[in-house]
Amino acid sequence: MSSVFEPKHYKSWSGLNKQLTGFLCDALKGRVTYFLTRYHDVHNAYGRAAIRLDGKELVCFSWREMYRQEADVGELWRETGRSDWNDPALKEQWDANGTYCEMDFLRAASEFVNMPIAEALVSDDFIIRIFAIMDRRVGKRTLDAIREKGEYLTYPDWVKQFYLLRLENELRS
Repeated sequence: MSSVFEPKHYKSWSGLNKQLTGFLCDALKGRVTYFLTRYHDVHNAYGRAAIRLDGKELVCFSWREMYRQEADVGELWRETGRSDWNDPALKEQWDANGTYCEMDFLRAASEFVNMPIAEALVSDDFIIRIFAIMDRRVGKRTLDAIREKGEYLTYPDWVKQFYLLRLENELRS
């Protein structure tokens, strides 16, 4: 998982955004929005992405995080002589801190729309899991099993908030 990876099956943000929004459960439709912008006139076409609830950003994926990832990979190289974007210790650190850039968001989004929901719910990628937990294809029985198992309570706060959001909104409907 890194900003080095270009997303597959990605034609336009508006098309991908429409797909993602179409997957939202009824309780979150019109409340959750996805945002992506790329600064094409800037070196390397930096950008940022976000997931918003009622206009408030719950999580942001920025080009700044790409620099943190690069610094971490550079530190790994200095310590071990390996330059590994898929290093398990780095992934764990990035997962805990939400150290992901807009290209990570874009890659996860384009992977998510092309995978079965059952696979998305257990993905190693927290961004994909966020898309999955808000998905209309996740029914009440699956949500009850997720709530009962409680594994989501051990997730980083930036991820856990989406599980709580869906579970709380499901109780109201």
